[in-house]
Amino acid sequence: MELIRKKSCAPMEENQHRQVVYLTFPLLDQTGIVRHLFSTRQGGVSEGIYAAMNLSYQRGDKKEAVDENFRRISEIFGTTPDRIVCSRQTHTTNVRLVTEEDCGKGVIRPADYEDVDGLITNIPGILLCTFYADCVPLYFVDRKNKAIGLAHSGWRGTVNRMGAVVLRAMKEAFGTEPGEVIAAIGPSICQDCYEVGQEVAEAFRQEFPQEEAILKKGKTEGKYQLDLWESNRLILLNAGILPENLAVTDLCTCCNSKYLFSHRASGGKRGNLAAFMELRKS
Repeated sequence: MELIRKKSCAPMEENQHRQVVYLTFPLLDQTGIVRHLFSTRQGGVSEGIYAAMNLSYQRGDKKEAVDENFRRISEIFGTTPDRIVCSRQTHTTNVRLVTEEDCGKGVIRPADYEDVDGLITNIPGILLCTFYADCVPLYFVDRKNKAIGLAHSGWRGTVNRMGAVVLRAMKEAFGTEPGEVIAAIGPSICQDCYEVGQEVAEAFRQEFPQEEAILKKGKTEGKYQLDLWESNRLILLNAGILPENLAVTDLCTCCNSKYLFSHRASGGKRGNLAAFMELRKS
């Protein structure tokens, strides 16, 4: 499938394991201490509007299909679904410190937490998982302290600086210094596709008063085009991530809605993509 790619300093790479097609950031792989991926729609067993690699149990898909999809993703990491820990996203900036006791939550057993949009851990072999269908995935790798983070950042998370919140949580838990962190902004909706109303635009004007480029006039009167990629890039740089340690996606979920699930493109009739990352076992 020919993809529509946007201008980027760090294009993502497509990979395949058996039927499953997935995306990775070379910059994260180069750390040598993590394995990660971002799923596509290809390689799962779900059908209809969920075809084929749907990773959500909450959107009406058959449980057996989602179970198999998670099993196939786990296989890429050489592990099993009982090592996955999932977020419980509600557009907050809440971050959970993940331990061994959390393994399997959200896949093979219910999560006993709510309102969690970010996950951090320093335990090798735990596979963190967060979900998407236009919102922004954020990846964090602390090379010095061997710790990782994953976060979901929609417009609410972004205007509340979710990326900076995760870095603060990692500093408190692991001693993480942002200058040591390798970070990535994953596939999500691009500015050309993301139209917002006056209320959202005003929230971003107040939070980013000097950054006019993140908003431009929309295609509809009274609407604006919001750049979540640039907003999150600025947040991470302002939080102390070095420019050379930050990769920004080149793929829009909405532009590539046959390849990636997009809430906007599908009118909400869709499955979920997911970001995964684990610390390698030494």
